[in-house]
Amino acid sequence: MIGRLTGRIVEDSAEGVVVIDVGGVGYEVTVPLGALGRASREGDDVVTLYVHTHVREDTFALYGFPTRDDRAAFRSLIGVSSIGPKIAMSILGALPAGELASAIARGEASRLVAVPGVGKKTAERLILELKGKLAAAPVVAKGTEAKAPVAPEGKAELLHGALTRMGFRPAEAERAVTALGARVQAEPLGDLVREALALLSSK
Repeated sequence: MIGRLTGRIVEDSAEGVVVIDVGGVGYEVTVPLGALGRASREGDDVVTLYVHTHVREDTFALYGFPTRDDRAAFRSLIGVSSIGPKIAMSILGALPAGELASAIARGEASRLVAVPGVGKKTAERLILELKGKLAAAPVVAKGTEAKAPVAPEGKAELLHGALTRMGFRPAEAERAVTALGARVQAEPLGDLVREALALLSSK
C-alpha cells in the first residue's frame, strides 16, 4: 500500500487528477479541489501528498491529501453507507477536514447539502455517523473576528485572496471571481466566499 508520496507534479487536470513524479515513476493521484495549494512543499515544485490506496475487485486508485487529517476524514467518509470516493472528494474539496469536523459537530446540515451530490438525507446520515469521530477545527469566539470594512473596489481582490489562502490555486480563484461577475460588488464577502466554494465544487 502507498501511504505518502513526495515528488514533482508533472500533470494537473481540471478533474482533480494529477501525476506526481517520484524518482522517475509517475503516480496518477486524485486530489480534492484546493489540495495542492495546501500541501507541504519543498521549493517550488516538490509536493508531499498523504495517500489512501483504494483497492476493489475492478479498481486500484490513489487518492491524495495535503494533510493526515484530510486523509483520515476521507477514510471516515467512505466508511459511511452510500458515500463513495467521488462524493467524499467533493465534500473535502468544499470543506477541508477541520471545517468538515466543525460542521458535523455543530449539526450544520446546510453546509453539507451545499456540496454537489449531497442531499438532505445524506447530510443527516453523515452528521449522525461521524459526530464525535473527527477532530474539529478551533472555534473562534464570537466578537473576536476582524470587523474591518471592505472597500467595494477591492472585493474581487479580497475574494481572490481568501480563496487562495484556503488552498485554491490562483487560476481556480480567478475562475470563481469571474463567474460571480457583478455580484462581487453587491454581496457581502462571506456570502461571496460560500458562493465561490459552491461554484468550484461543482466543477
